[in-house]
Amino acid sequence: MTEVFLRRLSRWQAEQQRESVADLYVAAYENVPSAPGAPGMPGGFLGRDGFLRRFAQDVQRPGFDMVIAGDPFLLGCAYGYPPGREGEWWHGFRGAATDGDEELAASDRVFALAELMVLPTRRRAGVATRLKERLLERQEADLLTALITPTNTAAAAAFTSWGWTRSPQPTPTPPLTAWTHRPSP
Repeated sequence: MTEVFLRRLSRWQAEQQRESVADLYVAAYENVPSAPGAPGMPGGFLGRDGFLRRFAQDVQRPGFDMVIAGDPFLLGCAYGYPPGREGEWWHGFRGAATDGDEELAASDRVFALAELMVLPTRRRAGVATRLKERLLERQEADLLTALITPTNTAAAAAFTSWGWTRSPQPTPTPPLTAWTHRPSP
């Protein structure tokens, strides 16, 4: 297997790569089981056009940050952003998953890992771990959070292995589960 290189993209570079990222999205998720009702929601398969619409919104969010993996072809991607002062996380999700830490979101101390995807043929080689670590190394958040469909057992296993915990509070936009992590100081 060839060496995998990671690269951080600016907002402009991310927009320039949107077609390749959409291709990666389809390849990474089209065969992942979705919970009922998940399509069209974060954590559920949106299809190529739905992803492109969501990505166009996400790339414009303040604090957007993105890392890609390549060999030299695109094989993985992670991106996220602070959810914002108004307490809205992303795409209609509100802060129930913060376990009572709404003040963190209001003070921009939360970072939402909005997307983490790796080609199926390159999984279980540490690519997702490297992408997550590189993306989060510059974040100064007190709380990290992500939403996944409950049927995505591979993602749940990865988050568990990274020390993240599933929030006991229900999300207001089922069928998603919230995962959180408090980085060490």
